[in-house]
Amino acid sequence: MSRRHRFALDRANPSAKSAFLRARKAEVQYARQLRKVARHIGDLVMGLFDAAAPASAGIVERALRRYAPTIEAWAGSVGGRMVADVAARDRKAWMAVSREMGAAIHREIENAPTGAILRERLKEQVSLITSLPTEAADRVHQLTVEGLSNGTRASEIAAEIMRSGEVSAARANLIARTEVSRTATAFTEVRAQSIGSDGYIWRTADDTDVRDSHRGMAGKFVPWKSPPTLDGMTGHAGQFPNCRCYPEPVIPDV
Repeated sequence: MSRRHRFALDRANPSAKSAFLRARKAEVQYARQLRKVARHIGDLVMGLFDAAAPASAGIVERALRRYAPTIEAWAGSVGGRMVADVAARDRKAWMAVSREMGAAIHREIENAPTGAILRERLKEQVSLITSLPTEAADRVHQLTVEGLSNGTRASEIAAEIMRSGEVSAARANLIARTEVSRTATAFTEVRAQSIGSDGYIWRTADDTDVRDSHRGMAGKFVPWKSPPTLDGMTGHAGQFPNCRCYPEPVIPDV
């Protein structure tokens, strides 16, 4: 049976803190850009909604739906920068590790099929960013329907509609944290598999915020082809909403 090595990339060495800070910086920058959309959503609602005129909720909803397609090009640019940043960070980490494994492995890692991941992750970012105004429109519609059907006081419905920008900002922050992590895991997976890795060791952030189901995965070997199902969702370390876990690839000797 061949020996196997574990490679935690840039998290398993003295520069781990700086690696964490770089990942955190990517998340913060991405969230800052996405919150611009949330602020505009809030501005649209504040400018168009009139609590004294219930019909104005329909005007707000239509304006939000028209807003979504106008930001597609911008979303592509912002999402592309995030994906490129994470890809470059992952490549740098792998190149450092590959020096321990020889020139042949270095070339294999360098030639890993990351193009498909780039395109897939970018497409997903555009979809998520443009979903911010459409989700806000859906929320306004749902609040209006619920108010009519269950007799909720108009003032309560109005207050919730006016919170649209705040709700969208929270959603933007969640997207940023989740997508930076998901993108990092996707690049790690494709590069690890390109040199024969069949799985990884699940690592957590190892603090009190780690959810119980993820804490239970800590230190376990997970095959790339068999992602676990936790809390009703299936994915690898770092691919769940708000997840700060990460995969430590297990690489066979060559």
